[in-house]
Amino acid sequence: MRRSSKIEPVKGASTLDRGLTVLEVVEKAARPLSIQEISLISGIQRLSAYRLLSTLEARGYVQRLDDKRYRATKRRRRVLLGYCAPLSGNTFRQDVVASLRQAATAGGMDLVTHDNRAEDAQQVMRNARAMVEERVDLAIFFQPVESLGHMIADFLASAKVPFITVERPIQGGVYFGANNYLAGKLAGQALGRYAREHWQGAYDEIVLLEGTYTSTNVHARSAGVLVGLREIFGDLDESRVIHLHGNPSIETSQQAMAALLDRLPGEARLLVSGFNDLSAVGAANAVRAAGREGYVAIVGHNAMGEGRAQIVQPGSPFIASVAYFPERYGQKLVDIAVHLLDGDAVPPAVYTDHLVIDRTNIAQVYPAEAEHADDPAVAENATNGFAR
Repeated sequence: MRRSSKIEPVKGASTLDRGLTVLEVVEKAARPLSIQEISLISGIQRLSAYRLLSTLEARGYVQRLDDKRYRATKRRRRVLLGYCAPLSGNTFRQDVVASLRQAATAGGMDLVTHDNRAEDAQQVMRNARAMVEERVDLAIFFQPVESLGHMIADFLASAKVPFITVERPIQGGVYFGANNYLAGKLAGQALGRYAREHWQGAYDEIVLLEGTYTSTNVHARSAGVLVGLREIFGDLDESRVIHLHGNPSIETSQQAMAALLDRLPGEARLLVSGFNDLSAVGAANAVRAAGREGYVAIVGHNAMGEGRAQIVQPGSPFIASVAYFPERYGQKLVDIAVHLLDGDAVPPAVYTDHLVIDRTNIAQVYPAEAEHADDPAVAENATNGFAR
């Protein structure tokens, strides 16, 4: 809940008005409050505040804890959550917002959504202001451009709106999303196992497809990939690690990978980690165009629809993706929101689950993709990137 500033009492206010003032103070507090704190914030004398709190407690609106502090138990309106993010462009974003809408409805909450363009600072800030004007109880935002995420966070903190940041750790809010280092390590292990099983442990280059405007999470994933590979191979020759900037786009990643392939010998064996599935799809497209499928292994991140469609294709160089399960984000975000609004202690970072999805387990985890593996439309979408 929002931190409370002092409320000036209405002169000659009725008992009802003063009772509502006390209730609002308790409801908006970020933690349970003592009578002295409630009296100070509300401007109502301590004895009167105590009597009003006793009535509110008897009617079930507030709860008196063992340490004699008070917290709200009911609200006079449904909780209003705000979600500010790019709502389309790839299946990951679509799955997150769909699951959040479903979880909010199931939890008896209202949800307002605002669609951001990833790099439009003015629109991003207009949407942040809109959430404050709508008086959301808690804001959730997913801002791919980290610098703009810090702008949103500063604005919400100034407005005393608690917030959860998705996929980008931003100071001042609770983080929910990937454990990027762990996810990267899983990707590295998957690449290492593939080289060991198919190339007798030999490889020529390690390619880390990265992005320029995403920072903290990408660096953590890349570091994890190298650690995962070291767990399989032991020491790595850093001169064989290529950092390739592809950005989170199929087209730009395909161009970057094609340019790299042109510089390398035709039989060079490459272990490629895309920082998301779109970059990995772009790399796979470039590999196919060059006819080098047998010499390249690619692992993506997110296991979103675009990546899963690649995994099931026979002979695809896209061998696996680390799942983040965006379709489960909504319930976890709502659970965190409830704890924050109730004043409970919440860890600064809450992580999603991770699992390497490959041809051996995709039918169990995502059966729809396995059922349509031979569908020509699925194969075309897998290579063209139908949702970006």
